[in-house]
Amino acid sequence: MNATPSIIMPARLVRGDTIGLFAPAGPVRDHKSFTAGIRLLADMGFKVYHHNDILRSTGYLAGDDSRRAEEFHQLWADPEVKALLAVRGGYGCMRLLPHLNFDLIGKSPKILAGFSDITVLLNVLSSRTGLVTFHAPNLSSLARVDAPSVERFFATLTHREPPPARPVGLEILRSGQARGRLVGGNLATLVHLLGTPHESGWDDCLLFLEDVGEAPYRLDRLLTQLYQAGRLQHIAGLILGGFKDCGDLELIWQRVLELLGPLNIPVWANFPAGHGDSNHTLPIGLVAEMDSNAGMLRFVGSACC
Repeated sequence: MNATPSIIMPARLVRGDTIGLFAPAGPVRDHKSFTAGIRLLADMGFKVYHHNDILRSTGYLAGDDSRRAEEFHQLWADPEVKALLAVRGGYGCMRLLPHLNFDLIGKSPKILAGFSDITVLLNVLSSRTGLVTFHAPNLSSLARVDAPSVERFFATLTHREPPPARPVGLEILRSGQARGRLVGGNLATLVHLLGTPHESGWDDCLLFLEDVGEAPYRLDRLLTQLYQAGRLQHIAGLILGGFKDCGDLELIWQRVLELLGPLNIPVWANFPAGHGDSNHTLPIGLVAEMDSNAGMLRFVGSACC
């Protein structure tokens, strides 16, 4: 794993900008949510562009690997497209990594937003190029998340400095202060990157994790693998987001504290980001501070220019 390059900031969005929609993973199944997301972007003053075949399907993928990579590159190279927003997650982003043109991405920084399987792109692009990316609702979930999540989505992508987060209901499992580069996203997806050439660095980071539909024993297995692979021993702090439909979360919080017992780092739970109704936008690759006394996550510097 190479050292993370210097931070590159994409340009912030302004009304009238074009947002490009891309399907790097699973195909669109819920056409109503797809249409509702486009309508919301238009209502907020943005233009939307996507290829005519964005609703294509090849089994559990939105087209074959070369077609999905081509779509991504064409949108990234288009000077009219100021941001790329994934239409949904699912599976498939790992298969794109050998096809990506990282030189193109690094030389033409743009906003990249999404979550779930898009965790792969957010973290790999950030670690390889230094680009700040955004763990945020996908298009198909944008119209379904709660009002504060929608507000933070647009506030984060249209301002230079992301607003601090002081979420209601945050659980401080272990108090403390920490500062580090924010990385992470979907737990299962991050574990799948272990041992590959695309794995990001973990040392001294603030690690954010979320997941959906995983039984407690499966979450235990994923967390235990991270620990036994030596990836949790040098993080600066841990933020646990939403774990929708994952059973008794108290078992998981207990296991997390067991694994991190020897480490004097803050651990938070119930941060409103993930697959649930609350999915607050987070800048991946930007330095952040965990303040347990205030229950606040602050961001250091600008995410956009």
